[in-house]
Amino acid sequence: MKLYGKLMNKNMPLKINKVENLDSNLDFHGQIESLFIDLCKNLDIPVPIWLKKNTRELSHYKKTFFNKEQFIEEVYFDNFILEIEV
Repeated sequence: MKLYGKLMNKNMPLKINKVENLDSNLDFHGQIESLFIDLCKNLDIPVPIWLKKNTRELSHYKKTFFNKEQFIEEVYFDNFILEIEV
């Protein structure tokens, strides 16, 4: 499984990163959680608040968006886009 993260500001990409899971001992939820935290560390951003809309979007479209309001700390970008490749 791979997760792609993209930080966007005014529709322009600022940073793009990818993480891949090589540990198949975790269940699907565990893999996503682990990769999500690693991706945020690699992009040097705080982990955003995960809402029900993020779960719905990820399950339907394999993509979800986090806006500034979903971060507790101040961030320098408008959106964080998360995509999954199974």
